[in-house]
Amino acid sequence: MDQKNLTVADFLIGQPLPWDVYTEGDKLLLRRGQIVQSVEQLNKLFERGLYINRSAEEEAAASAKAHERPAPKKAETPSALHFINLANKRLERLQYNLANEDGAQEKILEVVKALTHAANIHSDVALASVLLNQDAANYAVRHSVDTAIVALHVARAMKKTPEEIQIIMAAALTMNIGMLRQQDHLESKSEPLTEKENDVIRHHPQESVALLRQAGVTHPEWLSYVLLHHENEDGSGYPLGTDIGDIPQNARIVAMADRYCAAVAHRKYRKTLMPNASLRDVLMAGGKASDPMLAAYFIKELGMYPPGAFVRLQSEEIAVVTKRATADSAAVVHAFIGPRNSALSIPLQRETAKKAFAIREAVSSDQITLRFSMHQLWGDVASP
Repeated sequence: MDQKNLTVADFLIGQPLPWDVYTEGDKLLLRRGQIVQSVEQLNKLFERGLYINRSAEEEAAASAKAHERPAPKKAETPSALHFINLANKRLERLQYNLANEDGAQEKILEVVKALTHAANIHSDVALASVLLNQDAANYAVRHSVDTAIVALHVARAMKKTPEEIQIIMAAALTMNIGMLRQQDHLESKSEPLTEKENDVIRHHPQESVALLRQAGVTHPEWLSYVLLHHENEDGSGYPLGTDIGDIPQNARIVAMADRYCAAVAHRKYRKTLMPNASLRDVLMAGGKASDPMLAAYFIKELGMYPPGAFVRLQSEEIAVVTKRATADSAAVVHAFIGPRNSALSIPLQRETAKKAFAIREAVSSDQITLRFSMHQLWGDVASP
């Protein structure tokens, strides 16, 4: 028998033995499962020499390993950005194939749920995706998703019911399906629109409602918000030219979110507007707020420097906003370009409440040539 000599370290007083124990001459001294009760007993045994069969040791080790509790798996961090990207993909299929989709209404509401879940995981990442995730889909699809995310945050701040928020978001996701294929073409144009193209734009709310009805969408508020999302308070909007008294507040939320997201989007035919300028232009048309209460909620939720906005700090660093300012705390940013305009090796978190890192001004995304991922800034909650 191939034997291994035992040492004191192999024994636990008061614990059952995992193997049979022999003398050097292969005489059995203790059976597996017996208990050595004291140090004195163990010393007397060692005077005779203690050995085990090597194969028995291997079996005991294997048995112990088999009965070990597996270490608990580290909980995976859910990614808000992953759900947003998933929503983009699902919506693209739905929008371009709406006429052939069974249960289209329920499937669109599933996209709403995915976006809501993303905002629940990390609100700042969801809002930052509007500015930093513009390659996730073509403009027509991505713009709908962006509008739904902004509308969600504003509607929540206004204490809308979950049911109202769901329908507001559904309207945002489907508001432009009446000019879906033309929208991508219009985005690439640099010359003035033709009369026919202008006609498509002016009538797309009605066309969108018609397509939704054909696909089985029956919710009256949903259809109403889609129809009215380009109406203006002074009656100059389209397609109906309705004054503000006839425009539900929820439709105005969709309309403002739509205009804001269109203003901050990268366009081939113009420079990208900075978020603070876009917010001002959307909410303060003609120098005054057309709907002061609604404007206040947009400013509260987005702020002048929303998540994903580029800013220059007093330190001369260029940073991206990663956490919105609140009534109780200043914005948090991550600097990625140093004061001498050189890239930092890793983004550095800066507290803008400190004078040296206070935000000096907004910076246009057109001036940013350094590329980075949202994951670098927010970690796993922003993994694609």
